[in-house]
Amino acid sequence: MHSVAQILKTKQDNRVYTIAPDAKVIDGIKLMAERGIGALLVMEQDNIVGIVTERDYARKVVLKGRTSTETPVRDIMTTSVMYVRPETTNEQCMALMTENRLRHLPVIDGGKLAGLISIGDLVKDIISEQQFIIEQLEHYIRGER
Repeated sequence: MHSVAQILKTKQDNRVYTIAPDAKVIDGIKLMAERGIGALLVMEQDNIVGIVTERDYARKVVLKGRTSTETPVRDIMTTSVMYVRPETTNEQCMALMTENRLRHLPVIDGGKLAGLISIGDLVKDIISEQQFIIEQLEHYIRGER
């Protein structure tokens, strides 16, 4: 079982993209599209004040008849942001994401933002872990060390 810290170490790009709450939604959508990501942490100084996702955009802008050029991120962001610590296991993260229908979890270490993991990061890690176990079992069955 891997920890969040181990997962963060294996990510090719561990940058966390952020946006200010006063920024316009269109700027957030453009940044997500440019970076190929589905969420941005909403930050004021070093504090997480929310998260904005493609889902927020679809449900809180498009369906509400708002415009992305006029609406500030603070009007559509999710303010109750769940997070994990570096020692949290991949299984614990998966359970938290499944129970709360989340796709992204910030990682907080010592009160500071240490990274962001996605459901894709977890799936990749779990598949890798299972592949390792399969290989070890195959070696055991064949009597190899």
